[in-house]
Amino acid sequence: MIDGAMLIGAEARQADKRFTSVDPSTGKTLTPDFSSAGPDAVDAAAALAAEAFPTYAATDPETRAAFLEAITDEILALGDELILRAMQESGLPRARLEGERGRTVGQLKLFANVVRQGDWLDATIDPAMPDRQPLPRPDLRRMNVALGPVAVFGASNFPLAFSVAGGDTASALAAGCPVVVKGHPAHPGTGELVARAIAKAVEKAGLPAGVFSYLPGETNELGGAIVRDPRIKAVGFTGSRGGGMALMKIAAERDEPIPVYAEMSAINPVVIMPHALEARGAALAPAYVQSLTMGAGQFCTNPGLVLAIAGPALDAFVEAAGQALTESAPTTMLTPGIHASFEKGVEALASHAAVTTVARGKVGEGVNQAVGALFRTDAEAFLADRALGHEVFGSSSIVVACRDFAELKKVIASLEGQLTATLQIDAEDEADAKGLIPVLADRVGRILVNGWPTGVEVAPAMVHGGPFPATSDGRTTSVGTGAIYRFLRPVSLQNLPASLLPEAVSDANPWGIARRLDGKREASPR
Repeated sequence: MIDGAMLIGAEARQADKRFTSVDPSTGKTLTPDFSSAGPDAVDAAAALAAEAFPTYAATDPETRAAFLEAITDEILALGDELILRAMQESGLPRARLEGERGRTVGQLKLFANVVRQGDWLDATIDPAMPDRQPLPRPDLRRMNVALGPVAVFGASNFPLAFSVAGGDTASALAAGCPVVVKGHPAHPGTGELVARAIAKAVEKAGLPAGVFSYLPGETNELGGAIVRDPRIKAVGFTGSRGGGMALMKIAAERDEPIPVYAEMSAINPVVIMPHALEARGAALAPAYVQSLTMGAGQFCTNPGLVLAIAGPALDAFVEAAGQALTESAPTTMLTPGIHASFEKGVEALASHAAVTTVARGKVGEGVNQAVGALFRTDAEAFLADRALGHEVFGSSSIVVACRDFAELKKVIASLEGQLTATLQIDAEDEADAKGLIPVLADRVGRILVNGWPTGVEVAPAMVHGGPFPATSDGRTTSVGTGAIYRFLRPVSLQNLPASLLPEAVSDANPWGIARRLDGKREASPR
């Protein structure tokens, strides 16, 4: 049931201040209206999270893993109600949202397995060496521990997989951190349904109620208040560069600065090598447009930039891509605000003196429709105006023609940090592509070959991050098992009596986890 409540732990509360959501496909206001959490709610949620932290952080791996799995059960139990509400609030089709629900529960199950395995603890034991000369070595044991309560901001473009129970929440809970979610105002009904599912799982697991709270609201002040609260110890955010930078500033100015793990913006360059362009340009063009327009281009890995050497093969590719885009249908964007920003960005490129409009997609009859846009310029113009390298969130992309490999490398080196880079290569291109790999690796978090950047596999080897401003900390990832390490810190224990040692580093190893003993990795006894 959706009644517009905020959840302070297990307690559903209503706020006097209200807001509404909109069906972006029609522009009509949806019911009911929703609580807009204020300072009192932030204080109460943070206090409960701080109270719950010692107990929750001390849970054994099996208890915590079972809790994550219980969340998946509760989300799936929502059935069609969740999918239908998400469709209303996002304009996204059923198939996309059913797939996203699968990814959401898949992430939770993945982290349940990670917790059980115990590698995230990085348990390390250096036994005492009392006879070492000239000085004895003390007994040293190290393990990772949870940071504390984490604030998670729901994302607009993934109402399930990057929102209330998304990757940030799953990895923070896996690390042993209570979570306070600031729900995205574009899909508050969807958020409330998922929040209630998590609260049920908390109760059934017998955990402290403060392990999870949900604070809906449409104001920037709410997000700022959560980050300012001294009991919050880290932040997970997916959204605009302006939003991420604002939260980073607040976090840095606290008496105790805290990390903000913000995924913010990227244009994800695609480099088409000469032999691939000559041999496969006609086939690459429609696949590129399909990736560009998928989901109205509202993916953080949208291919917003294509780089290639100028010549007839590139001209043919651009012509074929333009034709494919001309035939592409418009798609509803997530919110009126996102649509307005997209239109503004497209207009800025279309009116730029050094940019040529190649093609636009079909125009739709409804509101908030993304009409795809393809542009072209040359490397000299691109290097002269950094604005041409800024993200336009939506199905907009620019092709940059380079005179030679030297200029192409110069363009890559000039780019801001990116989430991905894609190489389209044939066998004859591999020698030249090898020289580009280090240049690309300096700028991006993931390099892929002969594919398209849209679509992020949730797997241990995945990196969904990159140098600033793709993310606020390019050493981290928000997707994959490595995401858990954002919410952990190491603690070293010296000469503790056996009776005081945590289970993870005790001699008995009751949790049966793999550890490093005297510099050597031990296999898990399980």
